[in-house]
Amino acid sequence: MKKTIFSLIILCIVGIIFPLSAQKFTGIATYKSSANVQIDMGDKVSKAEQERVQSEISKKMQKEYELHFTTNESTWRNVESLGGAPGKPGATGMDFLMISSNNGGFLYKNIAEKRYERQEDLMGKSFIIKDSLPVYEWQLTNERKQIGAYNCQKAIYSKITEVKKFSTEMEEMEVSIDTIKTEAWFTMDIPVSNGPESYYGLPGLILEVKTGKRVVICTKIVLNPKEEVDIEKPKKGKVMDSKSFHQLSEEKMKEMMKRYSGDGGSIQIEVGG
Repeated sequence: MKKTIFSLIILCIVGIIFPLSAQKFTGIATYKSSANVQIDMGDKVSKAEQERVQSEISKKMQKEYELHFTTNESTWRNVESLGGAPGKPGATGMDFLMISSNNGGFLYKNIAEKRYERQEDLMGKSFIIKDSLPVYEWQLTNERKQIGAYNCQKAIYSKITEVKKFSTEMEEMEVSIDTIKTEAWFTMDIPVSNGPESYYGLPGLILEVKTGKRVVICTKIVLNPKEEVDIEKPKKGKVMDSKSFHQLSEEKMKEMMKRYSGDGGSIQIEVGG
């Protein structure tokens, strides 16, 4: 009798878990990003001009993305810039050039193999960064909310990282240590361990991510579309690992800051996360 009851329990557990793991989910999720940017241009630049520049950079960071996903793979790419054309130089005579980071570009993820390939444009040149996916030690919370039609649960992740500060008045970058906290909202209504940008590793699709003053939120989902979901890999660019590309990005940032160092104002930029 005990053996029969035990067998029934096992069958019930398998019956619950198997459909979720066996069912193949594909889809296209649309996300929008926004950020509250703060910069310090020194006392020589008026408050009104600094506010104008902050607003301009914030608009440039408002973007729309699409995540094309299957059970184990995905592509993430920018589909539309909501910020419009590049801004014109202001009273300081400075024009702002946004250097790509791991938030943009064209990203291919293979969740099963824990690796990624990302195409980035840096100062007019294309690169393909190939490396292992980061490990996120998510902590699940009891907080829940609704995003669209989906029930979501909150997870958090904290990372101790270097924050690098550089301005036109510095000869070298100033490095400090800070804790970056990431909040993610995922839904088990879509049991795919994926999400925007490089995020993954939760028992459901991540619909919203907040890191610092930047938010990425899902606005539309098409599940199991009639046409096959297209999963591509980056094809154009010089191949590098993430460490080499990060070093190159810092060098280009320093070059850009030195270019503006004699324009009568100061710019301060922080890089971290």
